[in-house]
Amino acid sequence: MDSRSFFRVQACQFYRCVMNHVMSELDETMLRKSTIVFSPHFDDETLGCGGTLLKKKRAGAEVKIVFMTDSSKSHRHLISGDKLGAIRASEGLAASRILGLKAYDVFSLGFEDGKLSEHLDAATDKAIKILFQQYPEEIFMPYYRDKHPDHVATNRIVAAALHMYGRKAIIYEYPVWFWHHWPWICLPTRRPRGLLLALQHSFVSGVHFLRDFRWSVYIGDVLEGKRAALDQYKSQMTRLIPDPRWLTLSDVSGGDFLECFFQEHEIFHRYSLSG
Repeated sequence: MDSRSFFRVQACQFYRCVMNHVMSELDETMLRKSTIVFSPHFDDETLGCGGTLLKKKRAGAEVKIVFMTDSSKSHRHLISGDKLGAIRASEGLAASRILGLKAYDVFSLGFEDGKLSEHLDAATDKAIKILFQQYPEEIFMPYYRDKHPDHVATNRIVAAALHMYGRKAIIYEYPVWFWHHWPWICLPTRRPRGLLLALQHSFVSGVHFLRDFRWSVYIGDVLEGKRAALDQYKSQMTRLIPDPRWLTLSDVSGGDFLECFFQEHEIFHRYSLSG
């Protein structure tokens, strides 16, 4: 093991040690609370909190998923948006079934992939209507520092909708692209300036990790179910077309990114709205 790999392993172990000491575990009572998950794309719900949803359904909770975009643009250089959008929607329903949901538990808002921030008002209106239809006790949405524009927009939309909703709720923000930094992935470059910028970003992310993530759910007993749900996203997990340009989740950072979602705990930034 070279020095970079050694320090990376040590840093990951440090964070996991902190997680074990400072994070509180959701108990059975919390797991039974009714929930709406707002997912920017078809697959974020499984990546970010799929194990928790399996545990919630096992505990008897009512769970709904709201997909914000049509997820049609991830491979637009190789397949038409309409065709990919239909594939991703079908995969989302299949994954939801593995997670224990029925078709009527799934909402698809259909906003254009990559441009959710251009439809903040319309998306907020739709989110408000769903909240008033369902009256959830808990809301799951992307972490506010999740970098991807659609994830940031989803957080803003749901926050605005909850403000208008005005009822008591517990919020759980789940990380997806927040994992895309060292030490969870290898440093992306060997150039001194690039390394410095990556380490600066990693330091800032580490500070937020230690400050914000104080709640977790043990999912070691449902990891196979989470894998099975994610495997329904064949357009993300495999190459639907035998072309190396069809990138999969395993291609992101050499597979390090994908492995982040199969740790034994899913972690959350949790806070309450008093209503």
